[in-house]
Amino acid sequence: MPERICVVGAGAIGGLFAAHLAQDLGLEVWVFDPAQEHVDAINRNGLRVTGAVELTGRVRGRTDPSEIPDCALGIIATKGTVTEAAISSTARIFGAAAVCSVQNGIGNEEVIADYVPRVIRGVTLPAGQVVEPGVIRMIGAGPTWIGPFEPRPATSEEIERLAGWLNGTGLETRARADARGAQWTKLLFNACTNPLCALTGLTHGQLCDYAPTSDLVDALLREGRAVADALGLELEEDPADLVYSAAKANYSHRPSMLQDVAARRSTEIATLNGGIVAVADEVGMKVPLHRAMVDLIRGVERSWSES
Repeated sequence: MPERICVVGAGAIGGLFAAHLAQDLGLEVWVFDPAQEHVDAINRNGLRVTGAVELTGRVRGRTDPSEIPDCALGIIATKGTVTEAAISSTARIFGAAAVCSVQNGIGNEEVIADYVPRVIRGVTLPAGQVVEPGVIRMIGAGPTWIGPFEPRPATSEEIERLAGWLNGTGLETRARADARGAQWTKLLFNACTNPLCALTGLTHGQLCDYAPTSDLVDALLREGRAVADALGLELEEDPADLVYSAAKANYSHRPSMLQDVAARRSTEIATLNGGIVAVADEVGMKVPLHRAMVDLIRGVERSWSES
């Protein structure tokens, strides 16, 4: 009998994971997503990925988590703004399972750990977007890192098993004894670009091409990296290299926070720059630029209710 895995959130990242995992015929892949039209298309035509790769995964989608059977492993791929709602509504599925977060920022694993027995810390570099119901366009490739969430860790066997499934279906995944360095690598990448794009309306490439905003990117990187250094973390890659290589490769990319602000949706500022501010406060460091990003984005969000 195939092993079951459930991906919570079948948007850009969750869709990429679910469609790839469905290439393994030994897995029964379920997704939970509240978007009825998206789920209907997935059940009708499969979950299709275009762009950097072309594939279709036969996935079982549901908008009601009570219709999903117990699963051996889970992946949470929602925005950080809905982590609590997502895991609280699906926790029954993972009563005896380990659950991996592949979400942006920091702080999501702590929320998930309140509901499930074991947690995997994860971070992923591939990017994508839902272009129509049931179809994800993969914009950029890159590795995924997974490791134990220290306060409530998954077993090494569970981590290796998930890494094996992902590697076997085309998503490069690196299992680590400590995935915090990888998590902070992407955290710094996102925190120094997403809010600036959201505030200016510039694409990732335009942001890095314009000297005044490029200087701000560099200053945010330095400030955030100092916090990572204070924690004793060894980053997987130089986040500055990731920022500027992505600016060339995907010049016209509109980061998720820019898309959220344009649509007047709540942003992930709390788990990005807000996460850095919270850790800086814990270790007694000052991060005025990251704090300013939080305050400015919160001001933008506040303006929607004031207008």
